[in-house]
Amino acid sequence: MVSGVQVSDSGEVLFMIEVDPQRGPKLEPLRQEAERAVRALPGVTKVTAVLTAQKSQAVNDPHGMEKNPKLDLPIRHIIAVASGKGGVGKSTIATNLAIALAKSSQNSKLKVGLLDADIYGPSQPKLFGVEEQKPEQEGGKLIPLMARGVRIMSIGFMIENEAPLVWRGPMVQTAIYQMLRDVDWGSEDDPLDVLVVDMPPGTGDAQLTLAQKVPVTGAVIVSTPQDIALIDARKAVAMFEKVDVPVLGIIENMSTYQCSNCGHEDHIFGHGGARKEAEKLGVPFLGEIPLRADIREKSDAGEPFDFNPEIAAQILSVL
Repeated sequence: MVSGVQVSDSGEVLFMIEVDPQRGPKLEPLRQEAERAVRALPGVTKVTAVLTAQKSQAVNDPHGMEKNPKLDLPIRHIIAVASGKGGVGKSTIATNLAIALAKSSQNSKLKVGLLDADIYGPSQPKLFGVEEQKPEQEGGKLIPLMARGVRIMSIGFMIENEAPLVWRGPMVQTAIYQMLRDVDWGSEDDPLDVLVVDMPPGTGDAQLTLAQKVPVTGAVIVSTPQDIALIDARKAVAMFEKVDVPVLGIIENMSTYQCSNCGHEDHIFGHGGARKEAEKLGVPFLGEIPLRADIREKSDAGEPFDFNPEIAAQILSVL
């Protein structure tokens, strides 16, 4: 029943337990007992066990997610930050959008969280500068880390930085489901105001899991201006519309290159393509983020950059 085992040099263990999806909810004690058994082994410092659907499942439910109920979370708004293709800066935008929302002067008490749902390429621990920290457990729930006013959870906290996750789709879906369900995002008396979800690129399992299992307020699509990125951005818009998730708008990242020495501007990837695509698709254009050396340097150092405040303001206006 055990698969997807990851063991780090520091003694942290992550593994899946494949179970019959019909029995999944009743086997939570098994998962907890498996964690206790592994934790008792010499050299083990931390254990995370995840229940996932059995490989031999019904044809009409190949991922076993139909048996997992929709989640009623103490979160007022869930915003997915997505892209049709990788490499367009989606995670960097998600990080700085979450920080900007948490710092909003008009909503100084806004409680904001960020879920890193990019299972294969989790980058939020690096972008927030909390790579060496690990979440604690309390009352059967994981406690998200707090950094720059944002509550953060990522699969990257559970694995070594350079350890690849060789998981099939059902494991990815289950991991995202459990990071939504088993993390202490808030309570009925003190709910989280906004959860920003950093989605993996594409239009696959992770996107479907989010759309089907939690009420998503809307999606923000990130693209660079060139045609090859806009083709995939168009697919992302169509996918969210198909699953009845409103598209809050499109952000054009790496819009204009600004030289840090002379201030000269150049349109390396073109310019204005995302704005034209937004007009064509009938969705809002949220704004532009330039291609600057300081943005890259600050992101690598786990620091925020001067995020376009109009983008955060537009998103707040529809919440």
